[in-house]
Amino acid sequence: MRALISVSDKTNCVKFAENLKDLGFDIISTGGTFEAISSAGIEVKKVEDITKYPECLDGRVKTLHPNIHGAILYKREDKNHISQKERLGIGDIDLICVNLYPFEQTTKTTDDFDTILENIDIGGPAMIRSGAKNFKNVLVLTDIKDYDKVIKYIKNGKIDIEFRKELMIKAFEHTASYDTNIANYMNKRYHNSMGEKLFITGNKVFDTRYGENPHQKGALYQFDNHYSENFCIKKGEPSFNNMSDISSAVNIATAFGDVSAVCIVKHGNPCGFAIKDNLLDSYNSALICDKISAFGGVVAVNGIVDGLLAKKMSEIFFEVIIAGDFTQEALAVFESKKRLKLFSQNAKKLIPNDDRYDFKHINGGFVYQNSDYIEPDEITNSILKSKKKATQKQIEDMSIAYIIASLTKSNCVTYVKNKTLVAIGMGMTSRVDATKAATNKAKEQMVDMSGCSMASEAFIPFRDTIDETSLVGVACVIQPGGSIRDSEVIEASNEHGIVMYFSSKRHFLH
Repeated sequence: MRALISVSDKTNCVKFAENLKDLGFDIISTGGTFEAISSAGIEVKKVEDITKYPECLDGRVKTLHPNIHGAILYKREDKNHISQKERLGIGDIDLICVNLYPFEQTTKTTDDFDTILENIDIGGPAMIRSGAKNFKNVLVLTDIKDYDKVIKYIKNGKIDIEFRKELMIKAFEHTASYDTNIANYMNKRYHNSMGEKLFITGNKVFDTRYGENPHQKGALYQFDNHYSENFCIKKGEPSFNNMSDISSAVNIATAFGDVSAVCIVKHGNPCGFAIKDNLLDSYNSALICDKISAFGGVVAVNGIVDGLLAKKMSEIFFEVIIAGDFTQEALAVFESKKRLKLFSQNAKKLIPNDDRYDFKHINGGFVYQNSDYIEPDEITNSILKSKKKATQKQIEDMSIAYIIASLTKSNCVTYVKNKTLVAIGMGMTSRVDATKAATNKAKEQMVDMSGCSMASEAFIPFRDTIDETSLVGVACVIQPGGSIRDSEVIEASNEHGIVMYFSSKRHFLH
């Protein structure tokens, strides 16, 4: 039996080669992999000993040869294949272990295009595809995690077809993902990421119990290593809907930097938020907006949950709490809450993952865009349109309201007072309806909105929204502006003594 090992990531490759040698395999290798294996005292042949042709063109051509690919691809059960390969002097290769030049990592460390080009693997993907195509006869390894598993299977003589299929699928996934990264990088560099083809790939983190509903299948995939590195399951099993709500809650809770923020989300929309001097006060204030909707919600805590906060949070049923981390005392408090799920990021604060691009499935395809964001000076450069100016406190509240509005389903309006979300209307078909929904719920829960700041993620089309907000004592409003009736809206603000700012930038979210 013969194995070919050619890897860029040499983690555990020497031990793997040693184990294969002990099992009776002859080892073939290339370049740096050959040096690593031979330096360990393991007998290994160079690829050129098999091809009878030297590596050339600075190593660009090593394994692209019939003596390699013929040895991998020939069908062991096909008499014609056997006679051809014997006539041509082609041997056997029964196992290939290949991982590829670090193209993606290279693009993250340099912008030098020649260096990037040199890290596009050619021979590696070709060998992987050859091995995967002939998986019934050749074991193809692309994942370091499979080394020990393969050795165990060979020792036990249990290389069944199902195991071979799994390695084959993983191999094609590996080459497809590699080529996808190259194509997407080239389109990003030369076509602003909007090329003729767009590839979206992800690595599975885990299966969810089901999808959005019990009759649907679901799983979490990641673009990079964000979830595998920064998502720790402390208690419970995350569902499809949990992951969606966690994303929304963490996005809002981390949007204000290194502060003690708490955000409560239900069905993707915030129903509570506050920033105070400590997490306990932030949590208590976050409940002001809509304590009823908070029931069964997802809470993101931008910090470490201690025992005192845990005791307070355990007074209400939440489905999920995600935090930077939890103290042992907090975990002990939550232990009796059988239906509560706890997830941490093993950090002092929550860790955001700011994707640069965004896409949405539509029937028959998807729409794709660069992610929405708020410019650092977008709020401070907003234009005063009213006669009255905002106080510093109102500006602080206005900024929080504006950021939350940009992360909430349209049409939406948000109301913030003392760095606390006191009312919100979202996902409505008209802005005045969103306004009424917010103010009516606040009245029902006896929330004092007087002196609060309001934000709208898109322009306010009619003065009715301002008239409605004036009834609850709103002091300050920020909106993009751009309606043909802007003058009427500004006039209404002046009539009611409300401060009005235009940001000149819309933040629809659908």
